[in-house]
Amino acid sequence: MIEIRGLCKRYRRHWALRDLELTVETGMFGLLGPNGAGKTTLMRILATLLRPTSGEVRIDGISLRQNPDEIRKRIGYLPQFFQIYPQMTDWEFLDYVAVLKGWTDARKRREQVLEVVEQVHLADRVSHKVKTYSGGMRQRLGIARALLGDPQVLIVDEPTAGLDPEERVRFRNLLAALALHKTVILSTHIVGDIESSCRRVGVLDQGRLVLAGGLGDLQAFAEGKVWEVRVGEERLPELARWQLISTRQEGSEVVCRVIADEPPLSGARTVEPTLEDGYLALLSRRGGDRR
Repeated sequence: MIEIRGLCKRYRRHWALRDLELTVETGMFGLLGPNGAGKTTLMRILATLLRPTSGEVRIDGISLRQNPDEIRKRIGYLPQFFQIYPQMTDWEFLDYVAVLKGWTDARKRREQVLEVVEQVHLADRVSHKVKTYSGGMRQRLGIARALLGDPQVLIVDEPTAGLDPEERVRFRNLLAALALHKTVILSTHIVGDIESSCRRVGVLDQGRLVLAGGLGDLQAFAEGKVWEVRVGEERLPELARWQLISTRQEGSEVVCRVIADEPPLSGARTVEPTLEDGYLALLSRRGGDRR
């Protein structure tokens, strides 16, 4: 379990995080937010790579401030960008990482590497050089690195960025399987990754946690506010005052999906909101609070 109380992080005059209060239990927790919301700052604090300005973080009851070395034994971290040595095989790479962790017993390292490559479905690639890997395979290798030592908490930052749809689904399924017995925090700006994998979600905006709850809680922000309206192309500028989510051409008309508190045009009809609609509606509602 991760407990965050009053967490703040300040870079000179800029507050990256303000007064975060959050509890994350076993399973997959999704962290959403636009670029610059503070997601990576929070991930780096949880990974003990940044010191918070104030506040408290506890993982399994252990204080991050007082016992960072003990925390590191309990977490695995996959940053958005991580160093890979393309001339190494995945076996050589993972064995090298294990040596850096201070594991001097070669048999123990071998057992651990075999275990993690099996978990991430790379056992048949242990003799292949990393330079031959697809983007999705490299991300799975990153997860294997994070799993060394069998951590109880996995912190994963923007893992599906740049992956094709098939690789994205495979990677999400891997995280979901790991989350059956671990606490996994998945930070992303891709709502689909959260919708298909997580039971609970938090939304960061301008360094503040503006929502923490179930997926239905987020979706509810757009209830009764999502409209579909058909217009000719010449009328599209009339929709500029509302939040236009999507458009599609049907014959001579354009079908528009709009978020608005009231019907944007005559003939508009309400439609069932998606999780992405709820996310956009929440951020739109907070627009006036931004600086």
